[in-house]
Amino acid sequence: MNLDELPPAQLMWEGKFVRAFKRDKWEYASRTRDIRAVVILAEYEGKVILVEQPRVPPDCRCIELPAGLVGDHDPNATPETTAIQELEEETGFTAERVERLGDFYASPGMLSEGFTLVRAHCVRRIGEGGGDDSEDILVHLVPRAEIPNFIEQKRAEGIGVDVKLLLFLNF
Repeated sequence: MNLDELPPAQLMWEGKFVRAFKRDKWEYASRTRDIRAVVILAEYEGKVILVEQPRVPPDCRCIELPAGLVGDHDPNATPETTAIQELEEETGFTAERVERLGDFYASPGMLSEGFTLVRAHCVRRIGEGGGDDSEDILVHLVPRAEIPNFIEQKRAEGIGVDVKLLLFLNF
């Protein structure tokens, strides 16, 4: 398949946050306004900072790396500024700086959404975390070596696991 030979994408429908497209035989979804996400790899005292929160699409709580949407409230936001803001809000930690590790697609056969993975440096605790008034976030500090067992324990409890945690599963 040559992408240049396909017809342009047709917008099928658009909501406040998501829109659906059709291009030739392909159907896929994207965020509105071309909003991207930032995903934060942060460690504190040798432990990876993970969050657990309810997610409507899979209809369960999920274990994830902290993350946020870049530009959903501030059109001038960057992955770096959003990463610090989301890390503070979701986890109660902050970082002196963040380093971009690259841009990725979580499910490129179905979603055009991409995310920038960043690493937080010089992480320190500044609060409790837990998200804003509309969120129900639990913060977990897990040593890297214990993440595979932690994930299996959470799965046994019926908790979903975000694909980005494959980073820690040593396949």
